[in-house]
Amino acid sequence: MSAQRPKPRPGVLDIDPYVPGKSEAPGAARVFKLSSNETPLGASPKAIAAYRAVSEHLQDYPDGAATALRAAIGRAFGLDPDRIVCGAGSDDLLNLLADAYLADGDEAIHTTHGFLVYPIATLGSGAKPIVAPEKNYTADVDAILAKVSARTRIVFLANPNNPTGTYVPFDEIKRLHKGLPPQVLLVLDAAYAEYVRRNDYEAGIELVATSENVVMCRTFSKIYGLAGLRLGWMYGPAHLIDAINRIRGPFNVNAAAIAAGVAAIEDTAHVERARAHNDRWLPWLTAEIGKLGLTVTPSVANFVLIHFPTTPGRTAEAADAFLTKRGLILRRVTAYHLPNALRMTVGSEEANRLVVAALAEFMGKPS
Repeated sequence: MSAQRPKPRPGVLDIDPYVPGKSEAPGAARVFKLSSNETPLGASPKAIAAYRAVSEHLQDYPDGAATALRAAIGRAFGLDPDRIVCGAGSDDLLNLLADAYLADGDEAIHTTHGFLVYPIATLGSGAKPIVAPEKNYTADVDAILAKVSARTRIVFLANPNNPTGTYVPFDEIKRLHKGLPPQVLLVLDAAYAEYVRRNDYEAGIELVATSENVVMCRTFSKIYGLAGLRLGWMYGPAHLIDAINRIRGPFNVNAAAIAAGVAAIEDTAHVERARAHNDRWLPWLTAEIGKLGLTVTPSVANFVLIHFPTTPGRTAEAADAFLTKRGLILRRVTAYHLPNALRMTVGSEEANRLVVAALAEFMGKPS
């Protein structure tokens, strides 16, 4: 007789666990981690001070409603704090959305190279992930709409997208929304919105404010430099916020994250320095890496997607090994169906120059 034991719900064992970017390079004298899109400027000193101050009160529970943080976000973006929910990173909120709005047999759409959390959250909720093809590594509105069925409940869209760095203009986002049935939830994941410098881009605030089936997710992990604290937020219609508040953990954001988040979002000078650094080095990396004969997908975020040839010895896998030996850690993106590419975070000036020089050596060209 076979042993009886608890079994997870259908779909759970179909999930490929999320694997973060590596952070170690054994044998390297110095390591430059450029695999997780972390800001090279670090967190705001004011956020660090606020974090440390909380250490004097670790015995106290945090404010379960994250009232001060929601108020700070509301002030920064001109939003009603009652329509904001905070979570342990935006991926926490993405999973809460899936739990609240997906059931067995439902479908959720994401694009070919979309964030890996989307299919994980979908399968974990008993629903089926549906993949819409992209065009030039960019989400395609017509392809997404063609995948909508009677079972579709959510459309997940990262804008800008990770790991490609591409974006969908706001007019196209509005066209996508207009083409969706009213019972389908459009989730706009704008984790990299602060870096975008395009006049035709909008993170989603306007659409959320005027719609009943759109929500926008944001994070403090990128430009604010609080990845280690796990902090994100979501802006949505009142009925959706009410549903999420009913299922989220009562203390899903810790006190240190709340305090640091308030200080980080109020330190606009630090954010501007981070944005200015990216404005300088993103185009430089794109141009310099392109000169080596490698294709770089045009990016509006704080990273670049570098495509390598399939020639033996010049592949993405070979480049990754070559760079890692030199303490330069980029991100393999095979799980994103990009086996011949590496994603590189825009790092410090030193790190950026070292990677370009190492890639020049790898490709056999002078830097």
